[in-house]
Amino acid sequence: MRSKSTKVAWRESIVDSLDKAGALYVAQYSGLTVEELTQLRVELKKAEADFHVVKNTIAKKAIEGRDEAVIGDMLSGQTGIVYAYGDVAAAAKAVVDGAKKLENFKLVGGYMEKEALDDKGVKQIASLPSREVLIAKIVGSLVSPHRGLVGVVNAVPRSVVSVLNQIKETKTA
Repeated sequence: MRSKSTKVAWRESIVDSLDKAGALYVAQYSGLTVEELTQLRVELKKAEADFHVVKNTIAKKAIEGRDEAVIGDMLSGQTGIVYAYGDVAAAAKAVVDGAKKLENFKLVGGYMEKEALDDKGVKQIASLPSREVLIAKIVGSLVSPHRGLVGVVNAVPRSVVSVLNQIKETKTA
């Protein structure tokens, strides 16, 4: 049995993680070995995310009165929460990959931008391109019209030079 001060500290730790995270993913991990859990945590760390085992009653108290309270129903059984601190799509991919690789790791759902997500919603987020790819696409689409304009502007002097060269060749011939 944990002391009240330990439970309060655990609750505060959950609240701190909630404040820092851009998204949450809830999973059940019953039957995972320590080695499998460690490997999952390593993969999540690469995606700027953390997996924390939570005591459901303490987690429910931590989300009480917050926007994250919508995930309260997901907190049952042996539950862990993945806190995505960086790219939420990369973290979702790591969670979905973990659920595919590990038989005893079950994705339950998640929370992002004041909305609860079911497992299908998390899988949709996981299918999004990474933040870097999206930024590259946006930059590419912003630069593309300018490239066309530069090509048109450069074509005019090139055409004039070409016409002058042809006139010069006909006069010298």
